[in-house]
Amino acid sequence: MQLFIDTADIAVLKALAETGLVDGVTTNPSLIAKSGRQFIPTIAEICELIPGPISAEVAAIDAPTMIKEGEKLAGIASNVVVKLPLTFEGLKACAHFASQGIMTNVTLCFSVTQALLAAKAGATYVSPFVGRLEDQGADGIELLAEIRAVYDTYGYETEILAASIRTPAQVKAAALAGADCATLPPGVFRDLVKHPLTDKGLEQFLSDWKGTGQSILGELG
Repeated sequence: MQLFIDTADIAVLKALAETGLVDGVTTNPSLIAKSGRQFIPTIAEICELIPGPISAEVAAIDAPTMIKEGEKLAGIASNVVVKLPLTFEGLKACAHFASQGIMTNVTLCFSVTQALLAAKAGATYVSPFVGRLEDQGADGIELLAEIRAVYDTYGYETEILAASIRTPAQVKAAALAGADCATLPPGVFRDLVKHPLTDKGLEQFLSDWKGTGQSILGELG
């Protein structure tokens, strides 16, 4: 499963990119506003930093303007993915971009039928919002599994991008449900590597090694 980072914070992305484990980035108007930076230059810098897919969202609500905005965004770099809302206007724009070979991410998906329409419109990615659904008492992971079943049954190539992820447990569940990708806040991404037994084991190993009085580098030198 590919792991994307959901942020527009360049400093954070630079630090996480050093792990070699970041496959892409998703942004939205709220994240751009939080960064306090200009939209276009920020997307351009992210595209240079991370070679994978970078989702940049349109601000319009009508298809003709979405298309104009999306074309401008796609012109920033070859790895830009035009992010569109899951509305009929957004799906019209999605179909247009699909015909032009421009990648799209249809966002704010909360049902299987919405995901079906996104696939029919030729979306590259569809983003079901797991956390927001579970905030309302619904089963966001079950939605991922149901979308997976529908896509596999009919051979749709749209990738399932699990969004609104809040915990490492949801990342695990999304992977088991068959999501192709997940986009994570930086904190959740960092938490994926953590486990108390790992910390305990490493502490013991280091203590035992220190007691030997040896140095690997010293011996190699």
